[in-house]
Amino acid sequence: MARLKDHYRKNITKKMTEQFGYKNPYEVPSLVKVVINMGVGAAKENPKLIDTAVNELGQITGQKPVIKKAKKSISTFKLREGTPIGVMVTLRGDMMYEFIDRLVNIALPRVRDFKGISSTGFDKRGNYTLGLTEQTVFPEISYDKIDKVKGMNITFVTTAKTDKESKAMLEWFGLPFNK
Repeated sequence: MARLKDHYRKNITKKMTEQFGYKNPYEVPSLVKVVINMGVGAAKENPKLIDTAVNELGQITGQKPVIKKAKKSISTFKLREGTPIGVMVTLRGDMMYEFIDRLVNIALPRVRDFKGISSTGFDKRGNYTLGLTEQTVFPEISYDKIDKVKGMNITFVTTAKTDKESKAMLEWFGLPFNK
């Protein structure tokens, strides 16, 4: 995925400098990491769902996910401290660029009735979170072999200081924001 990394360094740095008037190339925001989180709330009744979530997220990202456990007990949700409730992966470097390329070119076009991703997922610090309702949009997951449809959150962590800078950078990465 050196192609996408080189594209970022050359073209995006040039375009961001022109648009935002940076005086130094080190001022141009960059993508630090991509965090993929899959919550499996039903795992408290069926612990095998965590294993399938680990396998599916591992297939999607190419990296072994970490099992996240509840930090405290909540009686209204019948949740106990230490119960596995989700899995997550943090991607950096070449694996991150490869994932973004597959997300933009393969997975998002497979979303039913897709009109672009929402531009309301910014956190006022330049980071963006995107939610997918099912894992089957990735070609690595066979629809016949899944037992339960699980959604996921994908967070793009950047060094941008504003949401406007971050959105411009993510658009040049190819994320299709709706107008």
